Amino acid sequence: MSRFRISIVLSALALVILAGCAQRVPPMSRNPADMVLIRKTERELLLVRDGVAFKKYKMHLGFTPEGHKEARGDGRTPEGSYIIDRRNPNSAYWLSLGISYPNEMDVARAASKGVNPGGDIFIHGGPNRRADRDRSDWTAGCIAVSDRQIREIWSYVPVGTPVFIQP
Repeated sequence: MSRFRISIVLSALALVILAGCAQRVPPMSRNPADMVLIRKTERELLLVRDGVAFKKYKMHLGFTPEGHKEARGDGRTPEGSYIIDRRNPNSAYWLSLGISYPNEMDVARAASKGVNPGGDIFIHGGPNRRADRDRSDWTAGCIAVSDRQIREIWSYVPVGTPVFIQP
């Protein structure tokens, strides 16, 4: 066989192998969560169905984790009642679930202080930049879990799922 044909065969083989290694978006579970409960102090994210937590994950928060998010850039993770309002399979943090922050109360609170409440709060996997993964609370206000964990969470949490974030 000529070198040209060998290189074509090897290239095709490499593409097949790499395609098999690619991370795929997990399918939705037939038994989704009814609610996501986030306990900031305990650094726990719980998936709840029929009033019972059926999955528990350790998580990381914003770089200033104590207190409710008040303004854009404050590094805090919000506290309160929200919903999952979007899903992004192409995030810079691999998979991400959008949280409906700011809600009306958050907007009113920020307006009374003359500040921008911020936004784009997500539950997501690790950053594509590996250096950020090793820090304890490293996000800009999001809830971060491992890539393995976000795959599982993604499969249980559809758009519209309530999210309760406790101090």
